[in-house]
Amino acid sequence: MGSNNGETGHGHDHEHGPLELREVLMIETKDGKELPFEVVGTLEDPDDHKTYAVLMYEDEEKDEQEFIVTDVEGNLLDDEGLAQEILDEFLLFAEEAGEGEGSANP
Repeated sequence: MGSNNGETGHGHDHEHGPLELREVLMIETKDGKELPFEVVGTLEDPDDHKTYAVLMYEDEEKDEQEFIVTDVEGNLLDDEGLAQEILDEFLLFAEEAGEGEGSANP
């Protein structure tokens, strides 16, 4: 399925079931490169009860991270606004979880 971000590709041994944490998808970018994105979290929308996956690619050479949002089957979301909303919520949750861990150790 195409989007502005690229296309997803599971590889030959993915069983097309729900994505799991740490699962890696190969995503083809607009410029034709395939990059490994790892599932770093899943979120359920409380309104429509759909589950979404947040995936991250970490470029260690440039020390950069890139995120994408898919449905639970690994298809990129067409609605960029929804994808950004899900990503923002995930990042806020991750930040709060990190702060909670830090404050537990004085």
